[in-house]
Formats: sequence, structure tokens, C-alpha cells
Amino acid sequence: MTAYEAPALVISECQQGLLDPPPGAFSGLAAQAAGRGLIERTAELARAFRSRSLPVVHCTIVHRADQKGMLPNSYLGKMAIEERMMVEGTRDVQIPAELGPEPTDLVSSRATGLTAFYGTDLDAMLRLQRVRTLVVAGISTNVALPGLALEAVNRGYDVVLAEDCTAGTTAEDHRYMVDNLLAMLTRITPAADVIGRLPG
Repeated sequence: MTAYEAPALVISECQQGLLDPPPGAFSGLAAQAAGRGLIERTAELARAFRSRSLPVVHCTIVHRADQKGMLPNSYLGKMAIEERMMVEGTRDVQIPAELGPEPTDLVSSRATGLTAFYGTDLDAMLRLQRVRTLVVAGISTNVALPGLALEAVNRGYDVVLAEDCTAGTTAEDHRYMVDNLLAMLTRITPAADVIGRLPG
């Protein structure tokens, strides 16, 4: 089995406001993440990367308290403004303890937009670590992960989707997006196979 070239684990939006939200807000996504064992399996994957001194990156949403830069030009943007979701300094933006971040991890936060590369130093972080392959995990397969994968491919990275470390708002939505969009952008594989192909 050929090892991945210079891989990093990129964990998308695994934060309390999405994984353990108040009733109604993202409840379907939270239920899917819990049912698929996303936190536990992603934590195991992160430990495998750290044990080999490979980068682990957390991509988070952290909106400014004054909401500067936020626009109601999408359903998600409008909801975030109206419900004051994912605001800096609140429980919403916290990463579950099982996932870290550990002292060696990197954190890339964005205050605006819908995707991990937008308005962040993510690309610079990865290039300074000489990363070539992104192994992506987290949420959601509806929006954030396809956006992350597309932007990564445009920047020349190879992208692997650790499929059993991801979730969407429904099982049907997840399957559709994996089969019809993410399959065009990434190599889809389970976490156990990812671990088997890590260098070192």
C-alpha cells in the first residue's frame, strides 16, 4: 500500500455549536455525526497523525461578536446572523475535548464566508508544513467539505476524504454528496485505510 505524500489531517468545523446545538438548529447534522461515531473515529485518526508527527489542523468558524463581515446572502449566513451562532467567546465555537486541539495542532479560524480557505491563513499554514495531501474529516458533507475539497484541488493539493469521519444533515444527503460531488474531487476511503497509508 503506497503511503500518502506529505499528508495533513484537516478537521472541518467540529465545534459544539454544530455537534451539540440547541434544539432545532443543526439537530439533524448533530444526530448524524453522533450516529456515525464521528468524534470518536476522528479522534483516533488525529492520534495516528500526531503519533507520526504529521500535522493536524482544525478549521473553525468563529464569528466576531459585532458580526462585522457577515452577510445574509445565503441561508447559512442569514441564520448565523439572526440566531447569533458560532460567536467568539461562546460555547458554540469550542472544539470537543476528544479532538483537541493538542499543543502541536494548528487552528485556522474564519469569521466570514462558508469555506475553510476563505479569508484565512490555511493555505500558508499547509505550505509552510510542506503538505501535499489533505485528509479531510468533520462536517458537513453538505457545504463545508465540498467547498474545502474544491478549493484545495484548485490550489494543487491531493485530497482524501475519510468518509466514516464525516457527516451531513441526513444520511441521504450525505450519500448523495459523497457519491455525486466529493467523489469527483477526492479519493474516498475509510479512516482505517488512511492510517494504513500514513508515512512513518
